Amino acid sequence: MIIKREYITRVRKKSFLITTFLAPIGIFIFFAAVVTIMVVARSGEKKVALIDPGQHLKIDSIGPLRDDRVFFKYPEESLDSLKSKLALSEYSLVVSIPEQRFDGKTKVFNIDLYGKDEIGMQIKGSIKELVGERLKKLKMDANGITAQQIKDLETSLQVKSFNISAEDKSSDDSKTYIATALGGGMMFLIYIIIFVYGNMVMRSVMEEKSNRIVEVLISSVKPFQLMLGKIIGVGAVGLTQFLIWAVMVPAVYLLVGLIFSDQLMEISQTTTTSENTDLTAIFAFIDSLKDFDFGYILTMFLFYFLFGYLLYASLFAAIGAIIGDDLGESQSLTLVIAIPVVIAFYIGLAVVENPNSVLAAWSSVFPLFSPVVMPALLVFDPPLYRILLSILFLILGSLFFVWLSARIYRVAIMLYGKKPGFKDYMRWIMKSE
Repeated sequence: MIIKREYITRVRKKSFLITTFLAPIGIFIFFAAVVTIMVVARSGEKKVALIDPGQHLKIDSIGPLRDDRVFFKYPEESLDSLKSKLALSEYSLVVSIPEQRFDGKTKVFNIDLYGKDEIGMQIKGSIKELVGERLKKLKMDANGITAQQIKDLETSLQVKSFNISAEDKSSDDSKTYIATALGGGMMFLIYIIIFVYGNMVMRSVMEEKSNRIVEVLISSVKPFQLMLGKIIGVGAVGLTQFLIWAVMVPAVYLLVGLIFSDQLMEISQTTTTSENTDLTAIFAFIDSLKDFDFGYILTMFLFYFLFGYLLYASLFAAIGAIIGDDLGESQSLTLVIAIPVVIAFYIGLAVVENPNSVLAAWSSVFPLFSPVVMPALLVFDPPLYRILLSILFLILGSLFFVWLSARIYRVAIMLYGKKPGFKDYMRWIMKSE
């Protein structure tokens, strides 16, 4: 009944409905705004006038500068003429190549830009890149170097790493990148869940204590049942919210792709060229996905999510019972719980880079750290004995902290007035039923 009450009252709240359903809509608005801003920003920087009286870039003989980001025009006008009517012309700016000495050994080349307004860094970079590529080609021709010779100097490195303790099992960079991103993502998600829903449990306890509703509830149920019911009920609310997001967020991404397909195609064409697209790397990345057992990873993630939440939510419930409506006191006591979670997060960042370190070994089995650290290590195939030890210690740790919190909760939930101290907490823990 307590679980049902906590769940039903929370999922019916306007705040829950607004957060759950407006968050994906907010994501849609965000992406729509980003796409619109990028398209509008690019639309104002389309046409650029380039004049090169000295023919340093050899536009007539080699051809115009070609790029999808900047569209060059080559008017037969003087610089003074273009500058005088730039404000009313179709050009965003004028690129002038002044007279200067240029040969195969030139180290510095001057370019003058004249814009209607302040010239953005992006268009400056694009112009520098395009002119630089043309000058590179001219210097190569002047020194008798061909593009094929430059290409022959490039060497593609195929790096494989071998774990000699795992029957020489090799792994490539794509698998390592995926494992790092996946492990880091799961770690960050549990880190956020602990704080968000743990605080929700604490505030629920504080609200009922300050309103004295708990005095009525305690007459019908034991304090332990009340505390555990709140923890499970709020946890179920969290799972419901994530399940809804799991359906709506991919749908939002699909909707953005369908509505803004033309704009996204334009942006991709102006930011990516065929020369920079490494299809081999993309196929290697996709092929590496099959090396991961996502069913096993998801199952273990849910285990660490549930027991990690249970452990920390019980501590948040105990703090809520202690402090009542004193928000200032809640911040100082919440810090005590936040410290091991934050430490675990930073340990997780370190062990993702070195999953076989001593730090990874002990932090993945320590109950206060393992809910955050172990999900980050699962994708790196830790030894089975370490996984089993981590599971065992987390279950025992969760039960211990639930018991410990319940001992404090049963007394603190009915205590008003004087603020308890550390000696009081110890006395409550040792006090018999």
